[in-house]
Amino acid sequence: MKNYTSLYFIGAGGIGMSALVRYFLAKGYRVAGYDRTPSPLTEALQSEGLEIVYDESVALIPDYCRDAATTLVVYTPAIPATHAGLVYFREQGFKVVKRAELLGLITQSSKGLCFSGTHGKTTTSSMAAHIFHESPIGCNAFLGGILRNYNSNLILSDHSPFTVIEADEYDRSFHWLHPYMAVVTATDPDHLDIYGTEEAYLESFAHFTSLIQPGGCLVIKKGIKLVPRVQEGVKVYTYSACDGGDFHAENIRVGNGTIVFDFVAPDGVVADVELGVPVDINIENAVAAMAIARLNGVADDDMRRAMASFKGAKRRFEFWVKRNDRVMIDDYAHHPDELKASIRSVRALYPGRKLTVIFQPHLYSRTRDFAPQFAEALSMANQVILLDIYPAREQPIPGVTSQLIFDKITCRDKELCLREKLLERIKECNFDILLTMGAGDIDRLLPQIASIVEAK
Repeated sequence: MKNYTSLYFIGAGGIGMSALVRYFLAKGYRVAGYDRTPSPLTEALQSEGLEIVYDESVALIPDYCRDAATTLVVYTPAIPATHAGLVYFREQGFKVVKRAELLGLITQSSKGLCFSGTHGKTTTSSMAAHIFHESPIGCNAFLGGILRNYNSNLILSDHSPFTVIEADEYDRSFHWLHPYMAVVTATDPDHLDIYGTEEAYLESFAHFTSLIQPGGCLVIKKGIKLVPRVQEGVKVYTYSACDGGDFHAENIRVGNGTIVFDFVAPDGVVADVELGVPVDINIENAVAAMAIARLNGVADDDMRRAMASFKGAKRRFEFWVKRNDRVMIDDYAHHPDELKASIRSVRALYPGRKLTVIFQPHLYSRTRDFAPQFAEALSMANQVILLDIYPAREQPIPGVTSQLIFDKITCRDKELCLREKLLERIKECNFDILLTMGAGDIDRLLPQIASIVEAK
């Protein structure tokens, strides 16, 4: 990086890209970029110094990003190869790298603590980052969600050797990393548009485990299909919420809106750990985060204090309305198993209450591959409002619509709704417990939805 004075990010408003934008702004580089549409995140980045445009016209690239000798170009795999800016930089001989490659470069000289898995990795890595940050050990962190404790997805330290990284399996991005230690939370098949088969998906995770450096370790969810392929000198530990393993929880106490448990490690017990975000799935997430912290010398009291003060990542089981008579929760869940976990957590928190789920499917390919599983998960609700598919990087697939999921949902109270008509539909409804889910752009509507729910 020593020859570069500026960076241009294509897809700057993505959650993973934005952490890198913030990192290089903090290091004093000039940073510009492109994204498709404005968002609260791009507005925040602009206020921090990013020069961003929402038109891919080459004419809008600033002059200081037009010298291949001094500008590094970074892109996300969600950007099509035909993007005008990407084509220009490649034709002009700029060094163009994927986000994951750059992340690998800037973290290879630190002790990378890499959190991977189909689901759970954002919350687990965020918990770990908060634990380390709250201890004298500290850490740097590149996260896949905005951590509410810091209102950022980037944490910097001027003394810590550790970097917490959310390791994304999409497009095999996590193969660019150099883990000192790694966590694998789940390997339920996903991104089959990239991998094709479950076997290829599992092979990608096995390769990821082979990248762990000798002297480090792998912490893996007990019972998942993955067969690790670690190098000699890498220790393997298992974890679970309450199914045993090297690290697990015991003496779990749930009540009065709190969850408290004892964290059990091979070398001792940390008693009375209270979750700052008290939902069932966070017991498992906390065990994994605390396992990595304990393996790297974080003290018991520091772990206990950090877990109690952890506020969670935005869009991860985030409360927008919390009243006795009405609740609204938003969650980023976009895989069938994530939907099931979120719905079960709501059911446990509010037994006997009517649950309405608004779900926006994400990607045509994922809808095609998992329509029956999505329907099974959504059928756990009392009422379902199903939106049209958010395409993200994809072109439509003939015959693939939300109807594929809708037809298989078994709860009686279900309906299809266009996104642009959702707010009007919500005004007509009386909700008890409302859960919004999806990885698309439903989050843009959350303030308005909350206002409507609050006014009822």
